[in-house]
This record gives sequence, structure tokens and C-alpha cells, in this order.
Amino acid sequence: MKHILPILTLTTLAAAASAQSAAAAGLSYNRAGLSYNTDAAAGDNGYSLSVEALVGSSNVWVGASADLNNAGDDGVSVGYLFKNVVAGIDATAFVGSNDGYGIIARRSLNEVVAGLEGRIVWGQEGGSNTNSFVYELAYNVNSKYQVAVSIADANGVDTETSVTVRYNF
Repeated sequence: MKHILPILTLTTLAAAASAQSAAAAGLSYNRAGLSYNTDAAAGDNGYSLSVEALVGSSNVWVGASADLNNAGDDGVSVGYLFKNVVAGIDATAFVGSNDGYGIIARRSLNEVVAGLEGRIVWGQEGGSNTNSFVYELAYNVNSKYQVAVSIADANGVDTETSVTVRYNF
């Protein structure tokens, strides 16, 4: 009888930890981030802000970014989210400022590490033939905070590495 309180306490703590891990496992589309970017070719190192969200309970996605070093690199995008297209991958088709368009593919990688996710973005800007790709690996610290590392590549010419801290709201 005297072991019931410690057993109940341990069971409650284990259940709470499991619930927190499950909450961090899903993909959040309502988030804001602060990034530090390094661009060796252009010498354009610095910070940027980003925000993205789903409109209400719909699958309409909006995103915006602001380069804190170069105002000309700011952008706004609108897209549509297709959930669980194939193999647990969510895909967002979007159009953006500067006649840009592209596709974002995201997937939770909980089978590798709980809270891990991958993201690949393909896009073109201004009707150019320049394909740009962003490869990202992110870790959900908990249900509110995420840390990500990404590499952006535009036709193999301009490569940018970013470290991002995001807040899910």
C-alpha cells in the first residue's frame, strides 16, 4: 500500500511526457521564425523573419518573409495545403510575390526521432529558368518551439545556409 503513491506519480509523469511528445509530433502550419542566414557567394549574412499560417480552419496557406538586411528580399506567398498526399507527406502549392511559384513538401520523421521533420521546397521566381531548392531538417523541442537547419540552392550557383528558431502558435 505504501508504494501506490510513488507508482501513481511515476505513471502520471510518464503519461505527461508521452502526451508532450505526441503533441510535438504533428506538423504545425501556424508559426513564426527568426533565422540567421549565411550566403558565402553574395556575402549577405544576417537575420530574417518569417511567418506562415493556415487561414481559419481551411487549407489556404499564407506566408511572408522579411530579410532584415536587404528589404528587396521580402516576400509574400499564398497557397493551398494538400494533407497526406503520399507516404505522410503534406504538399503546399503556392504563388508568391515577384511572379514566384513553387511546391513545399513536409513530412514528420517520428519513425527516425520523435519530433523530427523534413521539408523540401522547390520554386521559381520572376518567370526565370532558375530552379531553387531548400532542404530542411527540423526538430520540435516541444509543441511550441522548433529548431531547424536548412540549405538553399539556386541552380547550384548561390547556396545559403540558415539556422531557424520557430514559435508555433
